[in-house]
Amino acid sequence: MKTKIFVLALLTVFAFSATAQEYQPQIGYSTENGSKTNFKKNKAGDNWFITLGVGGNVLFGDDNAEADFGDRINIAPQISFGKWYNPYWGARLQLNGGPMKSFVDPNGTTELKAYWLNPHLDFMWDITNYWAPYKESKVFRFIPFAGIGYAVRSGKTVEGVKMAGVNTVYKRSESPSINLGAIMSFRLSKRVDLNIEGQYVLLQEHFNRVTKGHTTDRVGQVTAGLNFKLGKTDFEVLQPMDYALLNDLNSQINALRAENDELSKRPVSCPECEEVAPTIVNNYSENVVYFRLNSSKIDKNQQINIYNTAEFVKEKGAPIKVIGYADKKTGTSGYNLGLSEKRARAVAKELIEKYGVSSNQITIEWKGSDEQPYSENNWNRVVIMRANN
Repeated sequence: MKTKIFVLALLTVFAFSATAQEYQPQIGYSTENGSKTNFKKNKAGDNWFITLGVGGNVLFGDDNAEADFGDRINIAPQISFGKWYNPYWGARLQLNGGPMKSFVDPNGTTELKAYWLNPHLDFMWDITNYWAPYKESKVFRFIPFAGIGYAVRSGKTVEGVKMAGVNTVYKRSESPSINLGAIMSFRLSKRVDLNIEGQYVLLQEHFNRVTKGHTTDRVGQVTAGLNFKLGKTDFEVLQPMDYALLNDLNSQINALRAENDELSKRPVSCPECEEVAPTIVNNYSENVVYFRLNSSKIDKNQQINIYNTAEFVKEKGAPIKVIGYADKKTGTSGYNLGLSEKRARAVAKELIEKYGVSSNQITIEWKGSDEQPYSENNWNRVVIMRANN
């Protein structure tokens, strides 16, 4: 009966292995809207970017509106450094700055020249990848953002504007900032985009050193720049699982286990039955844990196999050998050896820490891709748990 349970457990793995053979990894694209798609988490060093840009900005507030618009425009350099956590959510740290002109009289004729600096943290939302299917090779993307920061403006002494016979001194000013805007991103190559960015910065009313009862001072800014992508640039869609099939197979396993428990309560032998010597096919029991491509993370649907093995080992007090493998058609031999070790150690850790198997009962081995236990390539992304009876 235990053999039947094992066969069903093995069929569970093979059923999802067969699905894996038919499934083509969706790398760099999705067939559904990004908001309805689960994406594989990339490594910490992937999907970073640096953006270098320059443009112009204008300070709004108090007496500035009285001056000619052309006289109010400032050169606006900026640099950004950030990361995309999936195709539609990202964050960046941006630094704005440069010269800033404002005007300090009701006629808009007295110009106050200064410099400002505004570092801020922004959260970005790629609307095109959220509301439509994700595609890394899209030519155009629209990305609104919102963030908070802190702005500093240098002080200035203005000759000709006198109070009590002395030149007026405008001290340095500081203010928290709220940064709102959007990016229009145009793909130039796999590694480079052209970004056109509009940004609106809200500051406290005293930032330009003139206070006339307005609610805020504001800065409007438009820039163009090049966005350079670092590390891996695309995302992979997580392979879907047929959980209805999985639950059905697990139900059959549990039913057979219950039947086996009932049979174990019956007498071992009876007087009227002829004694038959048992036939021993082998002296061990096997179970398996299947892994995704290039992964050593144990999926939830594989826990039933680890649990069954752990219960068997604890009941029998039997030693168990945990052997890791990798498929031969992906990765080099050396890389696959390391991957199979990670898989074997992950299963051993689960047996010990989650299911209470003694570490003294467990032996760990890893074979890489040089040894293939199964004829189907995808089935060899596996750890075999072999327990002696």
